[in-house]
Amino acid sequence: MARRDTTVFAEFASARSAALLRAAYLMVGDEALAQDLLQEALTKTYVAWPRLRDPNAAEAYTRKAITTTAITWFRRKHWNNERATDRLPETGSPAQDDLVAQREWLWDALQKLPPRQRAAIVLRFYDDLTEAQTAEAMGCAVGTVKSQVASGIKKLREHLGDDVELLPLNLVVVTP
Repeated sequence: MARRDTTVFAEFASARSAALLRAAYLMVGDEALAQDLLQEALTKTYVAWPRLRDPNAAEAYTRKAITTTAITWFRRKHWNNERATDRLPETGSPAQDDLVAQREWLWDALQKLPPRQRAAIVLRFYDDLTEAQTAEAMGCAVGTVKSQVASGIKKLREHLGDDVELLPLNLVVVTP
């Protein structure tokens, strides 16, 4: 068995945790749960570290761990979608209010998608992964990614109704 290089893993985890946490947050919709999800994915990556042929593949491995774990949690109903908050809504200008309303709508609509559709949309549009990279992260075929993304966007458009022009092309949402 290959020797574990904890220094290289620690550097990877330190450098990429913020971006991986944002992706986890978009998949689960709760900051504390996203932190738990990232921690579990990093633990899985650490355990697999000696088996990774290329340490540059660690981020892809961790993204796949985040995605598959999030989907598993949804299937097992790991949480009940209740979210405690200690922040009050901010007040702002009318233009800012419109932007906040659009982001809240998109956030709400994204949370209503099935887990695999949500994961596919987050990986494709937020993390800007290719279809092949998304398929690898989700552990499925490229065709599955295409159908999950298409179905997810269709549901988002149905949820929006007549205001389809409000759907941002890059699906930007509020992050922690």
